Amino acid sequence: MRTYDLAPLYRSTVGFDRLFNLFDQVAGHDGAPGYPPYNIERTGENDYRVTVAVAGFSEADLSIEAKENTLTIRGEKQTKTDEQKGETLYQGIAARAFERVFQLADYVQVKGAALENGLLHVDLIREVPEAKKPRQIKIGNGQPKVVEQKAA
Repeated sequence: MRTYDLAPLYRSTVGFDRLFNLFDQVAGHDGAPGYPPYNIERTGENDYRVTVAVAGFSEADLSIEAKENTLTIRGEKQTKTDEQKGETLYQGIAARAFERVFQLADYVQVKGAALENGLLHVDLIREVPEAKKPRQIKIGNGQPKVVEQKAA
């Protein structure tokens, strides 16, 4: 796989930092492991769902944070000080801490989250403000008029 160094572009541009960070993430430069696995689904015209496999984690072990255009899901097992009934001979279920970060598009908001059968479902919705939706403008004698407004 080829790697590209985008460092020279950082010096000659202003305001495109987020774009270049996305390129780095796609290229695999962020060092994020593939744990835990996840799916991103489209459940409607403006509805999306992020499903993260979090087997062995409870609601108390998980945290979800939406800030600006970033959705961060963290998981950290609470250490149990209770006495164990037996000794583990093989541990195939990962219980390590994780942090998974998703870049959200503009106007995407978190609608809710649910933990079900070891899967964390985070529902998202895209709500574009009326002022940002495209409009048809009639060409006239110097006075612009809105003819028809279409939903995006």
